[in-house]
Amino acid sequence: MALHVSSAACFFRDFSHRNRRVHTTTVRRGVASEDLAALKSSEEEKLKLGASELKVTRLGIGAWSWGDTSYWNNFEWDDRKLKAAKAAFDASVDCDITFFDTAEVYGSRLSLGAINSETLLGRFIKERKEKDPKVEVAVATKFAALPWRLGRQSVINALKDSLCRLGVSSVELYQLHWPGIWGNEGYIDGLGDAVEQGLVKAVGVSNYNERRLRDAYEKLKKRGIPLASNQVNYSLIYRAPEENGVKAACDELGISLIAYSPIAQGVLTGKYLPENPPTGPRSRIYTPEFLTRLQPLLNRIREIGEGYSKTPTQVALNWLIAQENVVPIPGAKTAEQAEEFAGALGWRLADEEIYELRSLASEIRPVTGFPVENL
Repeated sequence: MALHVSSAACFFRDFSHRNRRVHTTTVRRGVASEDLAALKSSEEEKLKLGASELKVTRLGIGAWSWGDTSYWNNFEWDDRKLKAAKAAFDASVDCDITFFDTAEVYGSRLSLGAINSETLLGRFIKERKEKDPKVEVAVATKFAALPWRLGRQSVINALKDSLCRLGVSSVELYQLHWPGIWGNEGYIDGLGDAVEQGLVKAVGVSNYNERRLRDAYEKLKKRGIPLASNQVNYSLIYRAPEENGVKAACDELGISLIAYSPIAQGVLTGKYLPENPPTGPRSRIYTPEFLTRLQPLLNRIREIGEGYSKTPTQVALNWLIAQENVVPIPGAKTAEQAEEFAGALGWRLADEEIYELRSLASEIRPVTGFPVENL
């Protein structure tokens, strides 16, 4: 993808953005490499998902909020938010972040949304390609394991519907969004069929515990198809994948871990305070009491970030990337957010800082993750 010039431009925008927010002249050794990293070819900055042949950028963008009115956007969707989402997409591509994760339920009528996220992503890709035909975007979407969906053909049918909404003939990654109440073997068969029919380049799962992950891996392995990824809730303050064996199993089996909510739905940005908690459903998760307990960690994140001329958001994302075999997919609702996320790439926290942040985070009792993780 011929976007090297735009990548450099994104670097300088990010540099300017950081300097508006971080007033420091202290720069640690190794930060200067960011200049070079920003100018590297896109292929060099990509990694393979698991044992598949699919290469994606080391950080992706989550499109959960696009078109959603049940959890995000204060229960409303309008033209202003649509334009902001389009700007977030374009800014991401400008910064050489070309891996986008969506799902058939995001923004759908089933989830009481305004417009399907897949539809929006497909529209954004089409409009971008009209301006720059050489742009290559890797799309990941997900199958909803609804109780009335039975058998392998239900996966293929749902995938074809997703392809229609996206306006493409195939996608790079197709995932099972969560374990089904029943019929999971058929769903795994459906993933294999999708690969063999050329509808997807790679397949993965999401919210799978260690046992289910190993079972899915073995079932696909018998067909010579690698399980590329497991997408789970993972952040500095929610490290359940490290504690329940999922991260270790991914590393052992060569399965990439895609981390959703990598900045804890905005909480690790530092923008929320006990007197100014998140709005909507998030207010029931990230309460003033929790935010009070979080402040010492956030303060240290800020201090470390100042040493690199980085924001708390960029430090939190870099911490995840440093765990190896992890691809964070923060959600971007604006161009400014997308540009800030790009600043998490091209540098690395020192080992002692990674350990220190983990130690501080361990003193905070984590909030409960999504129930599907316990299915």
